[in-house]
Amino acid sequence: MVTARQYAEVMWATDTASKALGMQLDDVGPGSARVSMRVREDMVNGWEICHGGLIATLADSTFAVACNSHGVVTVASGFQVDFLEPARLGDLLVAEAREIALRGRSGVYDVTVRRDDTVIAEFRGRSRSLGKEIVP
Repeated sequence: MVTARQYAEVMWATDTASKALGMQLDDVGPGSARVSMRVREDMVNGWEICHGGLIATLADSTFAVACNSHGVVTVASGFQVDFLEPARLGDLLVAEAREIALRGRSGVYDVTVRRDDTVIAEFRGRSRSLGKEIVP
């Protein structure tokens, strides 16, 4: 039997964008995932805080792992992100995704990005399955 982690690792193996940002795949389960990223010097903006687009990218990558954990190629159909606190150079950000609903080919996932116990951002992603099986 193929596990959620095995499905996720197929996608993660060629996810050069996430790897280039130093993201680590920490945990995967059916409809869930945890990914971490350390804020580097090249990730801060002119105000010396982590660029919001990179925080959204961390959440999006975590969302992608969670929605592909069922063994079917799935992509984002849209997302919304709310930034609640800044992240700074050296912070370890941890994103946790959880499946809220999965109906047919469509899904809804929430991702919380934290630094320790502080919530940095809340992300809601909508997914669409392409109907193609992931082969580990």
